Amino acid sequence: MSLMDPKIWTGQVFSGGWANSRAGDAAVVEPATGHEIGRTGIADAEDIAAAVAVAKAAQREWAATNFEERAAVLRRAGHLFEQHAEDIHHWIIREAGSIPPKAGVETHVASQECYEAAALASAPIGEIIPTAKRRMSLARRIPVGVVGVIAPFNFPLILGTRSVAPALALGNAVVLKPDPRTAVCGGVAIARVFEEAGLPAGLLHVLPGGPEAGEALVAHPDVPVISFTGSTAAGRKVGEACGRLLKRAHLELGGNSALIVLEDADLDLAASAGAWGSFLHQGQICMTTGRHLVHASIADEYVARLAEKADHLPVGDPATERVALGPLISAGQRDKVHALVTGSVDAGARLAAGGTYEGLFYRPTVLTGVTTDSPAYANEVFGPVAPIMPFSTPDEAAALAGNSEYGLSLGILSRDVMKAVDLAERIPSGIVHINDQTVDDEAVAPFGGVAASGTGSRFGGVHANADAFTHTQWLTMQGDIAGYPF
Repeated sequence: MSLMDPKIWTGQVFSGGWANSRAGDAAVVEPATGHEIGRTGIADAEDIAAAVAVAKAAQREWAATNFEERAAVLRRAGHLFEQHAEDIHHWIIREAGSIPPKAGVETHVASQECYEAAALASAPIGEIIPTAKRRMSLARRIPVGVVGVIAPFNFPLILGTRSVAPALALGNAVVLKPDPRTAVCGGVAIARVFEEAGLPAGLLHVLPGGPEAGEALVAHPDVPVISFTGSTAAGRKVGEACGRLLKRAHLELGGNSALIVLEDADLDLAASAGAWGSFLHQGQICMTTGRHLVHASIADEYVARLAEKADHLPVGDPATERVALGPLISAGQRDKVHALVTGSVDAGARLAAGGTYEGLFYRPTVLTGVTTDSPAYANEVFGPVAPIMPFSTPDEAAALAGNSEYGLSLGILSRDVMKAVDLAERIPSGIVHINDQTVDDEAVAPFGGVAASGTGSRFGGVHANADAFTHTQWLTMQGDIAGYPF
């Protein structure tokens, strides 16, 4: 039987079993064609409450399970992502509108997230600390209990797995709410992999749903940690709600990342990096290169080369054609992108390439003559749009790059690496890549942004994952009961 047999995933998912959703179901729509390619259950607040109750009951025994057994489940899950990659790719391509290489990145990183999480299960969990009394004093990490994960549509497999895998490895249960537009590749695939990997029933619940389900998960008193990836606007609401409830929120939000091209950069390589950074997955990535800051002496040539690449990139259905860009996720997203582009042109910017669409297929777009107030420059577009702004000095480049509410990723291209490092130190950013574009992620690396891009590094590597999904507990022990004057 195929891992993703449609008969398996009709309805709401619980690890180890399946149930019908009280809120009904919804179509799984292929954005490239508009065709319905399946149906999935949609969760409501009652479904969330039921899942949390089951997860809470199952978590204690899982936390007490030998770390070798937990690690073995994670290793098997990593292998299953590799073994069933072709099957999962089919859904990432059709459901998320991804080109095949991007789908390959998703299954590769998802498997690596599981392998790294397997190692996390046996990582040191505490330290001996000094004490003024005759006793043993320890600081140890313990699972938080039930982790709520809310994941978006753009890289659905990675952005769900990167929280699910380490949270499970550290002894937690998980309730995952994927975006209903990518409920199969961002939810069902994860549930099926962990079920096949031998994860005990009750520990992973996948409930596609809308705002009601998300709000219920955030508000539930038995979910002390929320791991949210999505827009800054939605993240602010999650953070506000968690603040009122005194629970932890790990927020990985939007971006408007800058790529700085210094005057000594190789222009062919720079234009290639810039095209990849802005046009990969139709620009629907939080780390997308949203602003190209190019030294004035090479700006015209950079525009010409980037526009030429944009003009020659094929756009179409990635399930049936060999293309570089697939469809945007929805008509609403397309209209938002186009409004930002036309608004910029109306304000004086010039189209060097693109700016047109057919259906949900938006041409890769290059804008020149932008100002800091141009809508496509000042805002996160989440589409295949590359606004280019010239600068004359490093001071001006640093000021332009730092003049944003976001601070997720930064790329600097230069033959003088130390000059690039010095420049990077002046620009607030959670991620910096010297001589690379802004889109990159590895399971071993801490990931996260500052300011409106989120609450810092919350995923990746031993320390960030342990901070995210455990509590620190102070524990003392001594041979005799302490005596007191009362």
